[in-house]
Amino acid sequence: MSGAIINIIVQLIAGIIGGNGLGGAVKNLSLGTTGNTIAGAVGGVAGGAGLASLIPMLAGSASGVDVGALVGQFVGGGVSGAILTAIVGAIVSATKKS
Repeated sequence: MSGAIINIIVQLIAGIIGGNGLGGAVKNLSLGTTGNTIAGAVGGVAGGAGLASLIPMLAGSASGVDVGALVGQFVGGGVSGAILTAIVGAIVSATKKS
């Protein structure tokens, strides 16, 4: 499997974990399990790809799997998945109140 596909899968999984983790921890920002999963996945892939372009070392090597790059992708995807879930959750929460 190519390095780019592995990075996307890691970002996707990390984003889902980050989105659901935030939704479980902060109930007023939760979008429900499905919403947290979708927002987390989108945020994980988008944020992970953005970090990889800003920090080329996170992109990994084309010749093999770089564990350090995978850890960086996982952390970046998880954090950005949680951030996007928080942003969408805050918007949804604000629109329900008005």
